[in-house]
Amino acid sequence: MGDLVSLTAVFIMLFFLGMTILRTGLYQLSYSKMQYLLANFTKNTYLGILTGIIATAILQSSSLIMVLTISFVSIGFLTFRQSIGIIFGANIGTTVTGELMAFSNVIPETSFVIIGSVLIFINNRTIFSIGAILVGLGTIFVALDGFESLAQLLTEMPILTDSLYWANNIPSFGVLIGILVSGIIQSSSATIGITMSILNEGLITLAVSIAIVLGSNIGTCVTALLAVIGTKKEAKLVAMAHIWFNVLSVLMFIPFLDWLTDIAQLLATDVKEQLAHISVLFNVFSVLFFLPFVSLFEKFIYKFHGK
Repeated sequence: MGDLVSLTAVFIMLFFLGMTILRTGLYQLSYSKMQYLLANFTKNTYLGILTGIIATAILQSSSLIMVLTISFVSIGFLTFRQSIGIIFGANIGTTVTGELMAFSNVIPETSFVIIGSVLIFINNRTIFSIGAILVGLGTIFVALDGFESLAQLLTEMPILTDSLYWANNIPSFGVLIGILVSGIIQSSSATIGITMSILNEGLITLAVSIAIVLGSNIGTCVTALLAVIGTKKEAKLVAMAHIWFNVLSVLMFIPFLDWLTDIAQLLATDVKEQLAHISVLFNVFSVLFFLPFVSLFEKFIYKFHGK
């Protein structure tokens, strides 16, 4: 038990280290542009969605985009209505991380780390950024390999094997697991990475892993709640819209876990790719479903949280 907890903590820290280094490289290349993009290209919901997708895909963190959006709304750079499009787009943009992780088996993480480590010592901003990106990606993939190596330890623990047994028999239980894990570690990307590794080792079914990914969308909303502490009412509306959008989307798809599983199996042969692809489809379909009701959704948030 002690070894499992210690190693899990190490690999989670390694994953976050990789994400931080990756974000640093991307930050150096485009952070100021993302601020400009968020503030100036959200005139309507469609542009807001596109802005949210691009910004999140580049900065590799929907939580960071939500914090930026809440900050801009708080100081009056954005309106609550403009933020809705960014919320929708961020949910799609964050799936890029899952797509990258799905190909961890074919990416030479050691070469990435070595080459990147050399580049970050070159006194050139662009080269440094590329080096940081390579080191970050390599570190993330090393962490994913580490998660997979823990599979044997998991099978030796009755409590965990019993929990996985129940989850495999009641796939929707995975939603709760995703909410708890993502809420605790404050990262849906890390939750998906861990899930991919466990899925790849055959400890859970594809249906359970999809349910965990759905739940992670809700769990990551904790970051937005923390970001609005002490802010104006408009900023708090952004956090509540983020929560309601994710909760309603997940509730809408839970009854169709079997269908999602069947669709995922048609999209790829590798289970990690299946999970990554279905995550993209889930988020895209959720946004498309909500698009015709943006005005109603805005009124709903104002009615229940605008006082």
